[in-house]
Amino acid sequence: MSKKIIDLGTLSRKVLLFGGVYSNLQALETLKSIAEKHGIPSENCICTGDIVGYCAQPEETVQLFKIWGAQSIAGNVEIQLREGAEDCGCDFREGSRCDGFSQLWYPYAQSKLSKNSLEVMSHLPDHIQFTYAGKKVTVVHGSYFNVSEFIFKSTPWQVKVPNFEATDSDVIIGGHCGLPFATEQDDKLWLNPGVIGMPANDGNTEVWYAILDDSDGVFHYKHHTFAYNHKLTSELMHNGVLPEEYARTILTGIWDNTEILPPFESGLQGFGVKL
Repeated sequence: MSKKIIDLGTLSRKVLLFGGVYSNLQALETLKSIAEKHGIPSENCICTGDIVGYCAQPEETVQLFKIWGAQSIAGNVEIQLREGAEDCGCDFREGSRCDGFSQLWYPYAQSKLSKNSLEVMSHLPDHIQFTYAGKKVTVVHGSYFNVSEFIFKSTPWQVKVPNFEATDSDVIIGGHCGLPFATEQDDKLWLNPGVIGMPANDGNTEVWYAILDDSDGVFHYKHHTFAYNHKLTSELMHNGVLPEEYARTILTGIWDNTEILPPFESGLQGFGVKL
């Protein structure tokens, strides 16, 4: 199947990057306010996908995203929802805790989304490309080859290289894994801004995003965190349907399990993010 790729041309001034909204309306509201405070226009705000996910307000989140006018690619969750699939397509190991939890939150999200929200998802591209400070940038969810592939900081560089080659890119903006990181080699950069819908397993309730800056004509990036009304997010998740463990993660900043994590990232649980 051919990919749908949108080329935004050349972008300039600050660009806000984020991923994994996961139906967390309160986090999205706060991030939108941050973008407005910094004077970053909606067309320069780019999401790596999974607007919908674990939290309690999928419909409200998609509609706010639509009103904001930010850019996004399709994450595996959007692809599965718009196709009416029976599972989230997250590539969780069958029978794992994450797989069991997805059998709760995914049908919940399906039941809450309007036809209009599904229509919004149907127009999301597989990838976004643009040029920034002379560098070609491609936005992927998991990888260019597999939307559900987990790529981490510790993932060997040789696994990342084909993504640069296939897209003829200098920079890959990735998502899906839930953790912020940056790795650079051979004048190439893989940048994951992190997600805003869930903490980064670092024992902190704040969530992650990144900003690109070309104010001096050079490609710069920086990770940032922000606080939001996480207590309300968690409270709304106690609805008798969604996993209580995810509601607890919102409050503790610690994931219920580290099943998807490689040893390096698993060992950092609760010790903060090492950028």
